[in-house]
Formats: sequence, structure tokens, C-alpha cells
Amino acid sequence: MSYSYIQRKKWQSSGRPRFHVTAPVEVDKEYEAEIEDMSRRGEGIAKIEGFVVFVPNTEQGERVKFKITRVGNRFAIGELAQD
Repeated sequence: MSYSYIQRKKWQSSGRPRFHVTAPVEVDKEYEAEIEDMSRRGEGIAKIEGFVVFVPNTEQGERVKFKITRVGNRFAIGELAQD
């Protein structure tokens, strides 16, 4: 068995190891967190148990409530919750 076969089996084509993280957030649930950083696209970045959540229309340092609209393997997308 060649190294390349083992490498292909162990790694994805992108060169990253395969892993599936169970997201600590769920679609349609509300969460509250501080916006820790800003993305290149201008969206706020919050973290729930280390899991990244992009929240548009926010600013760094703000404490916001948001509702999750989409959950991916490595991040989620939220929208500001209506008070």
C-alpha cells in the first residue's frame, strides 16, 4: 500500500483532516453572546462553546441576542433576535 493511498484515505482533498464536530447550537434557538471579532465581510463573530457564529449587522464588543438560521460543520449563521 502506498503512502498516497493512505494519505488520501486519511485526509480530504483540501489537505485538512476529516472530522465532524457536533455543533453546540441548533436552528431556530436563541442565544446571547458578545461579538468578539469582525469577519472580512463585515459580519460580527460570536462564539458559543468555541463554535463560530456569524451575526450580520453587529459591531465588535456588543452583547447581542441572536437566532440561529443555519448550522454548518464548522460555523453557524444567526440573525439578530427581535426583542
